Amino acid sequence: MTTSEKTPLGVAAIGYAFMGKAHSNAWRNVASFFDVPAFEQKVLVGRDADAVAEAAAKYGWAESATDWRSVIDRDDIHIIDICAPGWMHAEIATAALAAGKHVLVEKPLANTLGEAELMTAAAAKARARGVQSMIGFNYRRVPALALARELIAEGRLGTVRQVRAAYLQDWLTDAESPMSWRLRKETAGSGALGDIASHAIDQILYLLDDDVTEVSGRLQTFVDQRPGAEGLEDVTVDDAAWVNLSLASGAIASVEASRVATGQKNSLRIEIYGSLGSLTFDLENLNELNFMDTTVPVREQGFRRILVNEPEHPYVGAWWPQGHIIGWEHTFTHQIRDFLTAIAAGEAPSPSFEDGLNVQHILAAVEESAAAKSSLIQLNTSVTEGA
Repeated sequence: MTTSEKTPLGVAAIGYAFMGKAHSNAWRNVASFFDVPAFEQKVLVGRDADAVAEAAAKYGWAESATDWRSVIDRDDIHIIDICAPGWMHAEIATAALAAGKHVLVEKPLANTLGEAELMTAAAAKARARGVQSMIGFNYRRVPALALARELIAEGRLGTVRQVRAAYLQDWLTDAESPMSWRLRKETAGSGALGDIASHAIDQILYLLDDDVTEVSGRLQTFVDQRPGAEGLEDVTVDDAAWVNLSLASGAIASVEASRVATGQKNSLRIEIYGSLGSLTFDLENLNELNFMDTTVPVREQGFRRILVNEPEHPYVGAWWPQGHIIGWEHTFTHQIRDFLTAIAAGEAPSPSFEDGLNVQHILAAVEESAAAKSSLIQLNTSVTEGA
């Protein structure tokens, strides 16, 4: 049976703020550029009836709702896209999977390791019934980073020895910036660690196809109170994080993340150093990958800029003529494309909830190391399939 002959997949997205808007944009545009299974943007869900109705009309959803439980129960809904804050992930995802809905959930997987384990077990159980799930580490869909992974896998860097990753933002630099759910541990889980260091950690695992064996970390809250609705409120998450990782391959990685790095707006810089070459990337120049090849004569060596916008590059062939760059929002479109394609093929999409749980283990180990001021935390992130 061809895709056109099948009943379109009904999609519901839960959450309509920053991530809800980014995901909605992807759902609205993916079929214009990629050959994907037929689907319909059925429902956008949020707590404020008026605000979510306005967002639904703007973002291309057929209707809006305020009760995610009733939406999950609907027979015309086949996919649940969770863009809500982390403290809601576990409850919504496990309910949706139990109801037989395919689930896409934003990173990090959950606010706690225990919740992430429950979600992963639910995903494995649902997968056995043909119900798929995926975590939204969208930077895996940056064409330049997908190309970097290909070059590393081809052995172009030789043995990777050292990785440096820094994800730096400055939106909390001002001590008068107000409190929000992202600054409370009970709603956010952690601060810069879970919010942006999780992206950097996932990239290290993705690019190198490697595992973490040891972790050490430090967390810092520079502004411990911020103005709230009833005066100053305590900030209970970190502003910045520093992480050292030992990898199974023998490589060593360092990760720095900050939301108070003055002057840095959204810079994810990754440097990978191998025995035969090196790669560097910065999200603020996301169409570019810098590559140094030490196998050429010394007089020809040096970093060369690869402009990743040729049809032969990952994902790029679906977009504009060569030389025309794409942006951050396209990563979400690529993510939706891959998710829908996997569902149609009856295959488990990547990254899986197991991948998300792996990152969650590392985040928990960083918190443990920081709290204990311990040098190393031994890590065992093995996940039993079907657990």
